[in-house]
Amino acid sequence: MIEQLKHASVGTPITRGGVTLIPVYLQQDSPQILTGVDAEVEVTEQPGAEVPTLVATNRHGVPVLVAEGETLNGGWQNRVVNVSVLLPANGSLDIPVSCVEAGRWGGDRTFDRRGPKAPRRVRRGATRSVTENLQFDQTRRSDQGLVWAMVSDELRGLDVENHSAAVEGLIDHERRNADVAAAIADLVRRGPLRGQCGVIVAHGRRIVALDVYATPEMLAASWENLVRGYFLEVRRAPSGTPSATKALRFLTKIAKRVVSTQPGVGLGDELRISSSKITGQALVYEGALVHASAFALAA
Repeated sequence: MIEQLKHASVGTPITRGGVTLIPVYLQQDSPQILTGVDAEVEVTEQPGAEVPTLVATNRHGVPVLVAEGETLNGGWQNRVVNVSVLLPANGSLDIPVSCVEAGRWGGDRTFDRRGPKAPRRVRRGATRSVTENLQFDQTRRSDQGLVWAMVSDELRGLDVENHSAAVEGLIDHERRNADVAAAIADLVRRGPLRGQCGVIVAHGRRIVALDVYATPEMLAASWENLVRGYFLEVRRAPSGTPSATKALRFLTKIAKRVVSTQPGVGLGDELRISSSKITGQALVYEGALVHASAFALAA
């Protein structure tokens, strides 16, 4: 059970282009943690570059979160982070990642963290396969073939051509679609509400995903990349909005569907969330929920 989500509350939703963001509020005390692109974290290829892990170095005197779903652009190929990792103060760790750029292998050794979150379906496929691999061989590797297939499907579904099949190419959808660009710009300008720690995301009446951070400051630091990631996958504007009751029910399902707990890659404990309808992961440190993400399987 994820007690922090069980006792979470939701606020007034905002809808743009058929996508609804429902605010999530937590009641918890959190240790000092940094996140977002402003945190001094250097991400590099391994000395002998390999697909499934990168090296992340925290140069701060406090822990820094590198969250599941972050895209890391550059290196020998673009990657997405498989699980949420809390880097210790002034420390380095190998972090598990998946490739989201099938057509390139070679280049620089460093990465940029300023890209949008990976599309929901890409994150969902990686999250579900990591949960399965943790059960069978205790690794946090994803099904790389599935991730590539999901990236290809996203590019094809939005009629985006990209020479290296990079998920980063979805930014072209924003450039070409004035409604999507306007929705992103408006939500980025507004920012999260006071006290808001996360969002439940719906397409029309269907709830599709959740991202929750430990503090309002952590959500604010991740807000632009989070919003952009959820809007760059939208192929058509669905109608309707979900009820608050439905959103709270989704929170409760996630809170109750923890199937395993193990030490995190860095600080804290990693919780895997799984059922016939949802997949997800969460990171808890010193009694606080640091980051949780979950995805509806049927949406």
